[in-house]
This record gives sequence, C-alpha cells and structure tokens, in this order.
Amino acid sequence: MAQAGGDLAAAERYQERILPGVSRTFALTIPQLPEPLFRVVANGYLLCRIADTIEDDAALAPPERRRYHEWFQRVVRGEAEAAPFAAEVAPRLAPATLPAERDLVAHTPEVVRLTHSFAPAERRALLRCIEVMCRGMELYDAPDPAGLADVAEMGRYCYYVAGCVGEMLTTLFCAYHPAIAARGAELSRLAVSFGQGLQMTNILKDVWDDRRRGACWLPRDLFARHGVDLARLEAGVETAAFAAAVEELVGIALAHLRNALAYVTLIPERERGIRNFCLWALGMALLTLRKIHRHPGFTRGSQVKISRRAVRATILASRLAGGSNAALRALFRLAVQGLPPIPELPPAAPAAA
Repeated sequence: MAQAGGDLAAAERYQERILPGVSRTFALTIPQLPEPLFRVVANGYLLCRIADTIEDDAALAPPERRRYHEWFQRVVRGEAEAAPFAAEVAPRLAPATLPAERDLVAHTPEVVRLTHSFAPAERRALLRCIEVMCRGMELYDAPDPAGLADVAEMGRYCYYVAGCVGEMLTTLFCAYHPAIAARGAELSRLAVSFGQGLQMTNILKDVWDDRRRGACWLPRDLFARHGVDLARLEAGVETAAFAAAVEELVGIALAHLRNALAYVTLIPERERGIRNFCLWALGMALLTLRKIHRHPGFTRGSQVKISRRAVRATILASRLAGGSNAALRALFRLAVQGLPPIPELPPAAPAAA
C-alpha cells in the first residue's frame, strides 16, 4: 500500500528538527553534504535510528522486536501504512527510552513520507540498508556476555550495524555525481571497511557500558590468545593481558580507518562537502582510539569521549587539509604516531546476507 502524499515541507521541517535530538554527531556531519544528498542521507539515518530504537528497547521481547522490524520494513517498502505502525510501537517503548527517540518513532509517517518522495534508486539504497540491518539485528538479538566467537564474527556484526550504512552512502554518492560513480567498485569495497573502523571504535569505547546491560561485542579468540576470559571480565580490574588485547584491537580498527582514508581520497577533491562528512567521522574515531590507548583502565564510555575542543580541532584540520590527498595522508600518519602497530588489512568484504 503506497504512503499518502501529505505535506513534504512539514516532513522536511520535522527531519531537520529531530536530527540533533537523536544524534549530535550526525547533526554536525550530515549538513556538510550538498543538496540533495543532505535530505536523503539524513532520512536514511533516521530510518536506521527507528530500527535501532526498536532493537535496543528493554520493554520489547525478542518476538515483538522481530515483528516490529518486519512491519517497519513493509512500511519503508510502501506495502503498509506508517500511521498504524507508529501508533502501536511508540507507546510500547520503555519509559527509559530517550524522549527524542520516542518522538521519532511516533513521527514515522513524516519520515517515511519523505523517503517515498525520493528517486527510485535512492529509495532502493535506503530500503536495502534497512533490510540488511534488521536481518543483522535478528541474528544478534541475544548478545552473549562472553563476547563474539572470533574476529571474523566481529566483522560480520560490524557489517550488519555499520558496513551496510557505508554501502548505502556509497550508492547515494555514486548516484549524485558521475565522477564518483566511475570509482564506484573500489569505493564499495572500501565502504564496508570504513563502517567497520567506526563501529569497532564504538565497541571499544562502549565496552563497559554494554557489559553493564549484559552485552559484549569483543572477539573471544583474540582475548583468549592474551589469556583473558571475557566471561569473567570486570570493570576497574585492569590487567596487562586485557590492555594488550585492547591494543591489538585498536591496531585492527586503525587498519580499517586507513582504508577509510583511502575511501575519502577516491572522492573528487572538489567535493569538499562529501569529503568533510567522511573526514569528520574518521577524525573523531581516530581521536577516540587515541584516548582509549592512553587510558586503558577506563570504566565508562564517557571517560574516553572526545572533548568539544577535539571535535573543533578535527573540523579545522579537515577543512585545512581536506582538499589535498597528500595532506590528508600526512595528517593520518601524524595522528597514528605512538599508537599500536597497524596490520596490513584488505578492504572488508560484505557479510553473507
């Protein structure tokens, strides 16, 4: 069933209003994109956030989350109306749900109305991302406190929650400009690695916050090699073995961020908006990894969160160096000095869907 036309201007106003409420970071980076990419990418982020809000909600049992994800996919496809979905799901969310997230779910009709106004290729890119992400959420719906089996499994998890977003963005960038489309195959290979680098940074930053809610996304095999049993991990009980395992993971994350830099250098230098959008995310991840490296005994994500001053420095550095690939490579080499060795790593491949 197709979505009703409605007021697109009102839907756009809602999208611009809610974005800072659900993500200060993306409210900063997405507006760097040129029109019409800004509208589509912001909309794609909000769609992902609706799916993520359902997945993370403590009041919903796994069968309910699965049903709501399937229903949401039908809404995005245009096979179901958004209003009944929003009317049922928003009141079911836990009291602890952030007000902005509850508001976003309640305004699913406005978000999807805008989705359905986009070109067919753009809609397909957004829909594919939501379908892949929801499939991954179903696969990883019951996280093991003892972590993921191995580094390869961590890569698959990162693909479902972040790599598929990189693929969506690449499709949208290629549709925006023929010069980007000409490099589409190489960009697509690097996009998954870009997403994994960002997600691995989040996993490391949030390790103790996740653990407090019974989740762990670290790879058991890597930590076992260092003599660490993830099932017995305790915040505040820092050991040299745990620190060594984290250092190895930081190195792997840096390898993915090096691929992310290669991704940025394939974007034409005149497309400063797209490059800034990518570089700000890359720079903030690098600075977060530096803080994790310097403070291995942290017990909360807030302790390794980068400061506003560091964010401003990232923005300034990106603006100064963003038009030169040589300058960006030099800046990356400077940023990783003193950090763990970076292994050679091919671009990440998409997980089996």
